[in-house]
Amino acid sequence: MKLTIQREVLLKPLQQVAGVVERRQTLPILGNVLLNATKKGVKLTATDLEVELQTQASVNVAEVGDSTLPARKLLDICRALPESAEIDITVKEDRAQIRSGKSRFTLTTMPASEFPVVDKIKSARTFQVAQNDLRWLIERTAFSMAQQDVRYYLNGLMLEPSRGLLRAVATDGHRLAFCEYVVDVGEDEVQQVIVPRKGVQELHRLLEDDNKPIQVEIGTNHIRITTGELRFTSKLIDGRFPDYHRVIPKSADKRLLVKRELLRQALTRTSILSNEKYRGIRLDVSKNNLKIQAHNPDQEEAVEEIEVNYENDPLLIGFNVTYLLDVLAAINADEVEIMLSDANSSALIYKPGATDCHYVVMPMRL
Repeated sequence: MKLTIQREVLLKPLQQVAGVVERRQTLPILGNVLLNATKKGVKLTATDLEVELQTQASVNVAEVGDSTLPARKLLDICRALPESAEIDITVKEDRAQIRSGKSRFTLTTMPASEFPVVDKIKSARTFQVAQNDLRWLIERTAFSMAQQDVRYYLNGLMLEPSRGLLRAVATDGHRLAFCEYVVDVGEDEVQQVIVPRKGVQELHRLLEDDNKPIQVEIGTNHIRITTGELRFTSKLIDGRFPDYHRVIPKSADKRLLVKRELLRQALTRTSILSNEKYRGIRLDVSKNNLKIQAHNPDQEEAVEEIEVNYENDPLLIGFNVTYLLDVLAAINADEVEIMLSDANSSALIYKPGATDCHYVVMPMRL
């Protein structure tokens, strides 16, 4: 294999795929990036066996061929070379020679035949969605995913194409984020798939904030998203996601309306003296007033009072302050509406008048 490529033409696709390469690998080949050089250009592929990223670049290929090179080292070399530098890559047997100007690098390669690649996926559903719409759904829900929970089906984001809507739901058992967006996903029956946490994070990193359409293919075991030159493939979590409809409170009858930024700042200040482990704060709600209190094992206390719109019976309830701050960061509005019922029931939080995004936070006993 022999090819010549400009630094910037190689650097961008390398940066896109290298994010999936773990520094510590169970298999040495997973630390490498696969290069497939044809007369049309070069295709780069990286995987960690859960997520696969593939992209391509138009280059001058003198000799076609396939090989795998150490991903991080190749990326670091490209970054270190001067702008607009020409890079010559020649692979012979188990060595790759990289030349640029008076710089010379020799890297150890591994056979392309050993590299694990997901070729075709048995596609059960295919639809298109704008990049920024899918990015919007991920940004407003992914923070509620669990981390290394024994209930493995919670360690990901549930996507649900459903007759004109694409829903995203995430929960860690203590909070839940639900968002939906109008998308033509076909008239097929409702389908649920769970994308693992790493796949969600990589996808969010790769999606750009524009309305270019991307293709989504959902198969039995994989989801594949193709955007321009980039192809993202992720395994799906094999499990049944909880019935999120049952978690969203239906009987909450105490309505609290508050300025989002005012509440966010008050919670941030109060959280400074909350218990570092449990992060608990107490909300004391009375007519048009909200008192926020935090205590810690050192007998320190923080108290904030803000004006709110509240006309119901007084209520004292505890929450994990981090969960509330995460929700406020996800809601893009001047005000937020919080529906409460009692000290032992979850709170429902959303943008006033909006039905596309709902957030549920379970209370804490303090």
